[in-house]
Amino acid sequence: MEFNNFLGANYRDTRIGGEQLYADMLAQARAAERLGFRGVTIPEHHLINILLVPDPLQFAVKVASVTQSIEVVTSVCVLPLHDMRIFAGQVVLADILCEGRLVLGVGRGAFAYEMALLGKPIEESRERFDESLAVLTALLEREEVSWDGKYYQFGPLTIMPRPRNNRPPPMMIAALTPESIEASARRGFHIQTTPLNSSIEKMREQVEAFNRGKAAHDCGQRLAVMRVCCVAANQADMSRKLDFAYDYYGRFHNVFTGPGLVERGEIKHLPLKQTREQLAESLLICTANEMIDRLKDYERLGVDELIMNVNIGHSRSEALESLERFGTEVLPHFEVNSLPRMSKPRESYVVAGKYPD
Repeated sequence: MEFNNFLGANYRDTRIGGEQLYADMLAQARAAERLGFRGVTIPEHHLINILLVPDPLQFAVKVASVTQSIEVVTSVCVLPLHDMRIFAGQVVLADILCEGRLVLGVGRGAFAYEMALLGKPIEESRERFDESLAVLTALLEREEVSWDGKYYQFGPLTIMPRPRNNRPPPMMIAALTPESIEASARRGFHIQTTPLNSSIEKMREQVEAFNRGKAAHDCGQRLAVMRVCCVAANQADMSRKLDFAYDYYGRFHNVFTGPGLVERGEIKHLPLKQTREQLAESLLICTANEMIDRLKDYERLGVDELIMNVNIGHSRSEALESLERFGTEVLPHFEVNSLPRMSKPRESYVVAGKYPD
């Protein structure tokens, strides 16, 4: 199993300023590379103070400039928020500037609050995403593309420059439900998923769905699972980190499944339905020895890569210390650098301007 660090840009204390927020994420990227992580991932969110990276491709280029070899993965670029005719060129430019280390994770958006404010209601996001993905794939793979769909209508055009070495960057699809995971894997896509703060049983359903889709069309797809993951120094530190995680998910679910109570960009904390004990069972917040045991269960389930989120609201130094403990005390117990370099799906799924069912 491989490991990836999520540059979660948790802007819990807005007094630190954006300069410090992104300097902290770059420090984590450098640490992840030094410790032997396979890559780092970068979110896209707007108008709120968690997961705050308004331009993930721009930040990917910056991350690549301060690292040497790790994969730089978007998790995810929200396709319904972009015009694919512009975005496709931005992807190619970012891949060139990342010197081929970019992995393009794409999704339909998660937070109804921000999608509504940006004029792309979450209720339309699935349909918009499907067409956007088809347009993007066509523009990256072909020249003189024309389109006649619901959201895109345009005559023949060719994005410039063309992809690096005439190969678009590898692409991952973000999916949460077992049905969408299986369908995307069946089409040959690499998958990013997360059980969020749900139990390992939820994750088992997601992994099994991926395995079913991959069995139907095995072209080397990779499954990456994201989870809050912090190696605690001791039991007291573990309890304190769990408090931060409880606050983090109370704010996360406010804009994900809740009413979207936000004031001047700062998300209000709402009580979780879970108890702290239930949250502790679901998340990976524990000492190093317990972390090893719990991650061995993930490995046995068939998770190819863990995307670990240490950015739950504690200080910059605490996040780096947790990352350091993971790299020195946990990671050596796993076989890393065992997966081949990710490639693009072997088949194109754009047929006559349509995205197949």
